Amino acid sequence: MTGVICGTGACVPERILDNNEIAEFVDTSDQWIRERTGVEQRRIARKETTVSMAAEAGRQAVKEAGISPEDIDMIITATATPDQIFPCAACEVQKELGAVRAVCFDMNAACSGFLFAYQTAQAYIASGICRNILITGSERLSRIVDWKDRGTCILFGDGAGAALIRAKEGKQYLPFACSDGTGGAALTCPGHAGDQKTTSHISMDGREVFQFAVRRVPEAVREVLKKNDLKTEDIDWFVLHQANRRIVEAAAKRLKTEIEKFPMNLQKYGNTSSASIPILLNELNRSGKLKKGQKLILAGFGAGLSWGASVLEWGI
Repeated sequence: MTGVICGTGACVPERILDNNEIAEFVDTSDQWIRERTGVEQRRIARKETTVSMAAEAGRQAVKEAGISPEDIDMIITATATPDQIFPCAACEVQKELGAVRAVCFDMNAACSGFLFAYQTAQAYIASGICRNILITGSERLSRIVDWKDRGTCILFGDGAGAALIRAKEGKQYLPFACSDGTGGAALTCPGHAGDQKTTSHISMDGREVFQFAVRRVPEAVREVLKKNDLKTEDIDWFVLHQANRRIVEAAAKRLKTEIEKFPMNLQKYGNTSSASIPILLNELNRSGKLKKGQKLILAGFGAGLSWGASVLEWGI
């Protein structure tokens, strides 16, 4: 058995924060941000929460899959910004959806979170433990951004995406995933460490993270292709974590593949961490660009440092 995506969903906050508005409180400009990142605007949660966005995205995915919430065996929520430590976000999503049979847990792998959740779901399905798994990636990064730090506040946004994965007969594709804890200092958010008076913010060595991503993403893609005896020409879409336009363009160039196979929506949402891949997947799905039987590669990369890739055949 293999897991096939049978439904997708997404939810982003109503509030739009564009580059010109950011330029009102930090030393930057719309042109500066666009040239260096490709980001034009991002969504900022006000009334929305990590759970409410994940639940809405999940609701859409379940509806498209044509199953009832009671049919869900497992819910995995990838997030680095839960609303609370516990109960976990996935349990709260279960409550909102009425998925009374699902076992639930969260996964924090930052920007690689959704990819690793997808790989975990595939393992549960391949083993025969589960048949229907809902995975969501949901983030409120605006809570941990230092809005005085030009190097990070221009990048991040809030949102959620989801995919319903169902067990079906079909080819199993081997995944690739890797981590390097020695590079973790390049991208951190230390937490309160017991001191509730301390404010925690994202801290990033932009140059180091950029070089890491440009090097590791093509390596991950080549490795997963090799594992599955495939070539770049066999892949219809490369769905990468939406961190920076220049990273995506560099990956396409190093893989010697046309940029048209690398869809991007980071200009609208910024970097939404674990939510970026499922939000993009949902847009591609709902727009009709994805055709049944097409081969996709999902590739995630980020804090940890962690990175990886998976091959899938589109099943909707």
